[in-house]
Amino acid sequence: MYNKVFIVDDDEVSIFLTEAILEAESFATECKGFLDAKTALQNLLDSAKGSSEDALPEVIFLDLNMPFLSGWDFLEALSPYEQALKGRCRIYLLTSSVDEQERTRAAGTSLVAGFLQKPLEDEWIMQLKESC
Repeated sequence: MYNKVFIVDDDEVSIFLTEAILEAESFATECKGFLDAKTALQNLLDSAKGSSEDALPEVIFLDLNMPFLSGWDFLEALSPYEQALKGRCRIYLLTSSVDEQERTRAAGTSLVAGFLQKPLEDEWIMQLKESC
């Protein structure tokens, strides 16, 4: 079981459903949803600067298509902190996109641990829990 998970998505229903399935599967002690990627980014950067190991979320489920700051923009903003995040925080793209170019781009992005289709499914949660 993970301690802390962030869900970054501009859709309230998606956050609600993701939180519900994570809770049903006892995936994490704490799930925090963000409707605004900028707020999530600031929270993550503040956690990364903190000295406490448990301040940083261990898993982030990140939507790609969001207004103002997309998932790709979010990842780009994290690139200077890549070494601080590596091994401490896994980022999974959780998206409705079926664009093969996005999947390829995700595979070439070192901060991305996986590319998942919405809605999140029980079998993926089980696989992620096993890798914990």
